[in-house]
Amino acid sequence: MRFQKYVGFLVVCCATMLAWHTTAIGLEDGHKVPKAKQTSLGLYLTATQAYEKWKVDPKGVQILDVRTPEEYIFVGHAEMAMNIPLAFQTYGWDAEKKHFSLKPNPDFVAQVKNWANPIDTILLVMCRSGGRSAAGVNLLAEAGFKNVYNIIDGVEGDMVDDPDSNFHGKRMKNGWKNSGLPWTYDINPEQMIIYKLQ
Repeated sequence: MRFQKYVGFLVVCCATMLAWHTTAIGLEDGHKVPKAKQTSLGLYLTATQAYEKWKVDPKGVQILDVRTPEEYIFVGHAEMAMNIPLAFQTYGWDAEKKHFSLKPNPDFVAQVKNWANPIDTILLVMCRSGGRSAAGVNLLAEAGFKNVYNIIDGVEGDMVDDPDSNFHGKRMKNGWKNSGLPWTYDINPEQMIIYKLQ
């Protein structure tokens, strides 16, 4: 009887830990990952943690920027990041979302596979603020990639939510650029893979 109670206790503990793992970011600072930034692999880093991980092994750890080429060029990017867009900017207005729509890159997974080894490469994926990169991580996971982390604060970070701040509504909170990490506007065509829209 005691053994059955012990097994029951272990089952409850494991279920609790599993539930916690699916909602928690798994970072040392204890932040939670918003649902829109969660991935099937459950691997998360902040921009600062991603940079530190890359510095330890710049050949085995690669940074993938999945933003549009326009964002990569005009907003700036991490110096070492490869740009393989998850989607491309269109000029069709989406009245519901109040922005111009994006068109998925049909070759995204194939382009990443041509650049990175699904087994050996550790990929750190970023977008503007962690949502599109989560979608990219999930596509790569479905294609067999195992070591793919979502950089949850992305290049620009999260919006400041303080009506008294001059930066209210601006992406000035966390993120690669706001964390003092190396970034540039300089373009190296070898760090960009662009699918030509028909």
